Amino acid sequence: MTSLPEDGRDALRRCAAVPPADFAERFWGRAPLLSTGASDFTDLLTLADVDELLSRRGLRTPFIRLARNGSVVGSGQFTGGGGVGAEIGDQVRDDQVAAQFADGATVVLQGLHRLWPPIIDFAGALGTDLGHPVQVNAYITPPSSQGFSAHYDVHDVFVLQVAGRKHWLVHEPVHTDPLRSQPWDQHSAAVAARAQEPPAIEATLEPGDALYLPRGYLHSARALGETSAHLTVGVHVLTRYAVAEALLSLAGSSAELRSSLPLGVDAADGDQLDVPEVVDALVRVLKAIEPDDVARLLRGRAWSGNRPAPLGPLAQAAAVHAVAIGAAVEPRRGLRSRLTPAGERVWLELPGDRIDLPAYTEPALAALLAGRCVVGELPGLPAEDQVVLVRRLLKEGVLVGGTG
Repeated sequence: MTSLPEDGRDALRRCAAVPPADFAERFWGRAPLLSTGASDFTDLLTLADVDELLSRRGLRTPFIRLARNGSVVGSGQFTGGGGVGAEIGDQVRDDQVAAQFADGATVVLQGLHRLWPPIIDFAGALGTDLGHPVQVNAYITPPSSQGFSAHYDVHDVFVLQVAGRKHWLVHEPVHTDPLRSQPWDQHSAAVAARAQEPPAIEATLEPGDALYLPRGYLHSARALGETSAHLTVGVHVLTRYAVAEALLSLAGSSAELRSSLPLGVDAADGDQLDVPEVVDALVRVLKAIEPDDVARLLRGRAWSGNRPAPLGPLAQAAAVHAVAIGAAVEPRRGLRSRLTPAGERVWLELPGDRIDLPAYTEPALAALLAGRCVVGELPGLPAEDQVVLVRRLLKEGVLVGGTG
């Protein structure tokens, strides 16, 4: 297990009222954690912000859905065209949402990590802290109402109570560590039966409280005597099964495994499928695979799961044209990268891309990726070459203009 430093990981500290190392050892993927008074989350979202999103931001499906008494409300009941010049028919109708909410429907705002600036920044920081991609939805429930019945998620969640109070029931899993292909409705009878048993956790979340649930834990919640709003941070964890999938993908390079089964094979007869021979060949191939090759496959999935800090295209273009000796630049927050020496070249590996550069630029690259730098003060390069390098990295969205 990788040990965690005691400092840093500020986003994770807001979600769990224990030190990060303690959380990693005792709770991550193992057990729920209720954190009372974890943080004030109103900098991320307020009820007034919800009204603005619903009424002034041109929100469209699927960034919103409604649910009532465990069932999803058809989008045609709360969407329509937006008037002249905005006739697309899946835009939120604020008046219809208001009517549905008054009748007890829960409003779910989906993908806020792509829509709402404070949550964009928070999600990026938390994804970096965890090393796993995250998404953020908001659930706004009318007084004394329940949006969804007992179920489990196929990703870990942090529940962050923003406003009002919500009563939660949490039950032990009926299917431990479910994969994304194993949703709760595959075990609906067992889920319904388990929900009738005494809960593992029964708690009322107040504003500022947080609840961590590993994937598979059953949960349901009901708002109490006022409107309740909470953020659900979904953590799309990388699993050992994902490592196995990557290994099998790489095993496709084996000609022995790619060879055809005999002519006339009966696929219904296990004795004709050469299973023992395939297993032996697979083991030989898997043992020869280098861990770095597996990492190359998995990091693309992990790195592309969370977007880095937003980039203003106009400001970035201006920075590209203005770069000169003395200009300050810094790495784009949340952008995952890796420097890999390759003889006379060095590769700057990025989500979905790889930049090929001369090996002598590596010291300057390392400095640029580490933090704020001034063009002309980078190690190992003449000042004029520093301008060329920085201009290219600005164009690629690796760097942004320094903030002082």
